[in-house]
Amino acid sequence: MRKKIVAGNWKMNLDYAEGVSLFSEIVNMIRDEQKGTQVAVICAPYIHLNSLAKLGGTTVKIGAQNCHQNESGAFTGEISAKMIQSVGCEYVIIGHSERRQYFAESDALLLEKTNIALKNNLTPIFCIGETLDERNNGSYFDVIKSQLTHGVFALSAADFAKVVLAYEPVWAIGTGLTASSAQAQEVHAFIRNEIAVQYGAEVAENTSILYGGSCNPKNAAELFAQNDIDGGLIGGASLKSRDFADIVKTFNS
Repeated sequence: MRKKIVAGNWKMNLDYAEGVSLFSEIVNMIRDEQKGTQVAVICAPYIHLNSLAKLGGTTVKIGAQNCHQNESGAFTGEISAKMIQSVGCEYVIIGHSERRQYFAESDALLLEKTNIALKNNLTPIFCIGETLDERNNGSYFDVIKSQLTHGVFALSAADFAKVVLAYEPVWAIGTGLTASSAQAQEVHAFIRNEIAVQYGAEVAENTSILYGGSCNPKNAAELFAQNDIDGGLIGGASLKSRDFADIVKTFNS
């Protein structure tokens, strides 16, 4: 059975006190209201990880937003998967569109990061998705297939089964635009079919694929009701405790 996951991505927001305060609100809301088997995750800046892991308990899991591809070494300013795991994180975002765009992260590099995350018992949330130009010119299926093929499809079936995918149409991140439920479902179904071709139907059926692109409490229910959408990678709405808790609660309705 596929896990239903709602993962918040705080990006580069919130100082230490603000982060602890927001997270405490989220934990209390979800603890009081959660009835289903969905998994709630907050992927926070590095300064928050240790404290949030202690506060979250079993209610909200903790993830990082990135990790370095090497185990350790002379990489000033970077952080390793081992360090992230050591403070209680269970998840790490790999290949967010902002990392691909602003830091020129290639599929080959992201595969290295995925491997090191898996080696350190972290669940990668591996992001894929097309730009507005690629959506408009009709090449988005080719783009997504290439990101899968040159990224996570290099993994063994056993390792791939430990990965969560996140489809994030780049044109719908932070823009207020959202893929329609039909558009999102079309791409999620395409991704699941590509997984089936690569690894077989059983692996495909058990892979969680999240939608990331201006998901909010108003559209979450319709998006999550689609057959191949297993939750969301939430940006701006994860910075508001009530909004994030309501998105998590969507799975209870």
